[in-house]
Amino acid sequence: MTRKSVVAKRCHEVLCVLPLLLAAAAAPAADLARYEATEPHMGTLFKVLFYADDPEVASQAARAALERIGELDRCLSDYNPASELSQLGRGAPHAHPVPVSDDLWHILARAQDVSRLSGGAFDVTIGPLTKLWRRGRRQHQWPDAERLAQARAAVGYQHLKLDASRRTAQLTRGAMRLDAGGIAKGYAADEALRVLRRFGVQRALVDAGGGMALGAPPPGQAGWKVGVATLSADAPPERFLRLSCCGIATSGDAWQFVELQGQRYSHIIDPRSGQPVTVRSSVTVVARDGTTADALATALSVLGPHRGMDLIEQLCGAEARLVWLADDDAEHQRESRGFVRLPSTAN
Repeated sequence: MTRKSVVAKRCHEVLCVLPLLLAAAAAPAADLARYEATEPHMGTLFKVLFYADDPEVASQAARAALERIGELDRCLSDYNPASELSQLGRGAPHAHPVPVSDDLWHILARAQDVSRLSGGAFDVTIGPLTKLWRRGRRQHQWPDAERLAQARAAVGYQHLKLDASRRTAQLTRGAMRLDAGGIAKGYAADEALRVLRRFGVQRALVDAGGGMALGAPPPGQAGWKVGVATLSADAPPERFLRLSCCGIATSGDAWQFVELQGQRYSHIIDPRSGQPVTVRSSVTVVARDGTTADALATALSVLGPHRGMDLIEQLCGAEARLVWLADDDAEHQRESRGFVRLPSTAN
């Protein structure tokens, strides 16, 4: 074992117990009431759940958190032609670097980090492919080969250039389009949690529909009770985790898929091949924050169970569980070393 692998393993072992340590540090508080607010954003229903001791502060905190999510929706949506994300894509190729907002900068920078880690299995420049396959799913038709080739030629995280000192972005190929769908919900959940903390709310959970950002646990609890998804959209979780002060995200094709000529295709697309993922799978990632968990869950869905688990085992502060249906129609599963040790319960 090399020195590098030893260091990584030690870091992994420390971080995998971090949720437990943080949960224990958050002592139960008296006179806290439970509050909940929901609002549709980013194609899903965001839920803000927290505990506070002042109804007026709770109302202000909930409203501010949801407004922050709405602000990010308007900035990062690839469905909205007026969003900053869409406008940046329409200018491609850029002759010069383009200044971007702090939010768009953070999303693009984090996305590029995961792209490099995953060898392009996650790619925020995937917009041309997602647009093409969305149309194909609606029409139940395989995309035209020529259009598919054109879309693939416009995708590649290497062609997105970022300047950290100037906070600029530059798309260097024509027809490039951005799609932050694999990371934006996690980022919005993190930001909503940050807003709640500004109001003094520490015991909070933000559910982004498939991903969560978790603060300190509910009063008297070791952690938030979070179900681990199965392959079936209708089946209840067989296992629950007790987590706090971290992010968790699930990615898979249980809800979004299409069948063409007898083959099931996921809504998740491999940016490298331009093809949808065909292996039925459910990927759950626990990481330091919702942004990281969201992006890694998408990357692992593309990489598959073996290469995906190899990636997770190399990373500090991230754990994963993968369930998939093999060619023999048998269900298989793998868990990272740290995921196995996360606090859990059967119900």
